[in-house]
Amino acid sequence: MDDSSTLFHRAAQHAADFRASLAQRSVVPPGDVGALTKALGGPLPQTPSPPEEVLEQLVEAAEPGLMASAGPRFFGFVIGGALPAATAADMVAAGWDQCAFNAALSPAAAAAEEVAGGWLKDLLGIPEGASVGFVTGAQEANTVGLATGRHQVLAGAGWDVERDGLLGAPAVRVVAGEERHATIDRSLRLLGLGTACVEPVRADANGGLDVADLERVLASGPAGPTIVCLQAGNVNTGACDDLAAGCEVARRYGAWVHVDGAFGLWAAASPTTRHLVRGLEQADSWGCDGHKWLNLPYDSGFAFCAHPQVHAAAVSYTAAYLVGSDGPAVGPSDLTLESSRRARGFAAWAGLRQLGREGVADLVERPCRLARRFAEALAAGGVEVANDVVLNQVLVGFGDDARTDRVIAGVQREGTCWLGGTTWRGRRLMRISVSNWTTTEADVDRSVEAILRVAAAV
Repeated sequence: MDDSSTLFHRAAQHAADFRASLAQRSVVPPGDVGALTKALGGPLPQTPSPPEEVLEQLVEAAEPGLMASAGPRFFGFVIGGALPAATAADMVAAGWDQCAFNAALSPAAAAAEEVAGGWLKDLLGIPEGASVGFVTGAQEANTVGLATGRHQVLAGAGWDVERDGLLGAPAVRVVAGEERHATIDRSLRLLGLGTACVEPVRADANGGLDVADLERVLASGPAGPTIVCLQAGNVNTGACDDLAAGCEVARRYGAWVHVDGAFGLWAAASPTTRHLVRGLEQADSWGCDGHKWLNLPYDSGFAFCAHPQVHAAAVSYTAAYLVGSDGPAVGPSDLTLESSRRARGFAAWAGLRQLGREGVADLVERPCRLARRFAEALAAGGVEVANDVVLNQVLVGFGDDARTDRVIAGVQREGTCWLGGTTWRGRRLMRISVSNWTTTEADVDRSVEAILRVAAAV
């Protein structure tokens, strides 16, 4: 067998060189998709190629199209840049090539998920006995949570949805805020419930759910199988629903409560922001990302459920050849929507181990401080701040919608930083998301200067 040591070392060096360049390089890559496709394209070679040659060809062709989204001045989405220990662990995990379906296929992968899952629950204040599925991200986490809720509320109505499907089943009410994330609607489509089942609840001025209106909606509809979706971290404003009050109201109507906490659930890991998600432990299921605020490699997310057996009953994959001689048991992939899947637990374990409890808290607190610094500096420069900055999200406007879009496009072309646009409350706004572990005050100040410079020229 060929010795891959030189090849793997070379690959690691390319990765390290790219990471080392992030603080200095333009956030926007110079290459466009057409040129990159041409560089990577052409007919498939007829004969095999040496692995070393393939690696160098890939790096040369792809380098002009690499976005510096892992760097300190990318604020376009709520995503981080993978921590060093987590990145190294992911590289080793790729080399180990473990299938994390169950403990029989990889005892180490299963153990890493077990330990990292326990750490996550402790940090987030999720009940110790909850199950944890290591999923691809918040989309899968929300789908798993809602599938589990669907199972439980229909079972309560005497219906076995896994056996009998939805045809003829009792109608399921899904009550969710009007400011819910699009992943909730997508999950409902995938689960066969459809988006028409959503009964929207009004939101307050900053995007948090109106608990009094939640009570009104629940009281005004028919009794029966009901799922309530709450949110920790509005994708535009960072606002968190009142989880304690929302759960209390939902419980009085016998509803399953799912919390979409893609990034905002991390508020629980810091004493300075924990009050924003007070009462989260009262929910039934939670979805959360690892590649956002925790700064783990893609694709990393977590599906938590306070009722492990219900979790497994809703999404487990069973087949005779996959069950051991001691009979079926809840394993890692009984809690996700995947069968053959990579061992995500190694990177999660390493990232959490690198940070420790204090490091995770600091990783939550610093982006919040930097977001406020963004808002204060832009406001001092005459820019409108359109939201109450409660976490790491800032919305700013530059007059009318057309001008705001021109400023956004100009900043994206300029390359100092990268920020996206959003439509919120009928207005086009620039959205600034601060969640990278390497971002500094100097990065914020440099980005503010670039934004104001571009805005002055528009």
